[in-house]
Amino acid sequence: MSTFQKLGGCIALFGAAKIVLGIAGVLTLLASTGYGTGDFDPNLFVAFLADNQAVIYIWKLIIWVVWGVLLVVLVLALDERLKGGSPVVARVATAFGLIWAALEIAGGMIATSGIDTVVSLFASNPVQATSLWLALDAVERGLGDGNLIVGGLWVLLVSSAALQAGELHKALNYLGLVIWAAGLLAFIPPLAGLGFIFGFGLIIWFAWLGIVMLRGNSQTE
Repeated sequence: MSTFQKLGGCIALFGAAKIVLGIAGVLTLLASTGYGTGDFDPNLFVAFLADNQAVIYIWKLIIWVVWGVLLVVLVLALDERLKGGSPVVARVATAFGLIWAALEIAGGMIATSGIDTVVSLFASNPVQATSLWLALDAVERGLGDGNLIVGGLWVLLVSSAALQAGELHKALNYLGLVIWAAGLLAFIPPLAGLGFIFGFGLIIWFAWLGIVMLRGNSQTE
C-alpha cells in the first residue's frame, strides 16, 4: 500500500474527528449563546465572540479551512484507488470532492476573516456588529449546506465507484449510500431531522474509511 493511501487514511480519521470537534464546540463552547437552538440570541453571541475571539477563530479555522485543504488530498487518494476499477464514476466523484473542498475553504475564510471586523465594530457599535455577523453567518451557513448537497454527492459517488471497483468494504459503501439518502431527505422540511443522521453517519463513515485505507482492505478480503 502506498504512502499516499496511508496519508488519505489519516485524513479520513481527521475528518471524523473534526465533525466531533464541530459538534462539541456547539454543545460546549457556544452553549451559553443558544447557538443552533430556538433560544439563540445573536446579540449575546457577538458579545461572546468579542470575549473569546481567539478560541472561536482557531475552532473555525480547524473545522473549515484546515479540513478543506486536507480534503483535497483525501479526494485525490480515493481517486487513485478507485479509478482503475470504475474510471468514469471515480472521475465524477473527484470533481465533486474538489468542489466540496473549495466550499469548505471558502466558508472558513469568510467565517474567520469576518471575526476581526465584527469584534472591532462591536466596540463602537454593537448593533451594527450584530447585523454584520448575521450577514456573514448567513453566507457561512449557505456554504455549509454543501455538506448535504456536494459532500453527500461525493460520498454517494465514492461509495458507488468502490462497489463497482470491488474496493473498500461493501458494508462501508452501503453505509455511504444511506448517508447520502439521509442528507438528501433532510432538505424536505418535515424530514429536516435526518440531517443529524447525515452528520453522525459521516463520523462513522470517515472513521471506518480511514481504517480501511490504512489497512489496505478491499471488498474481496
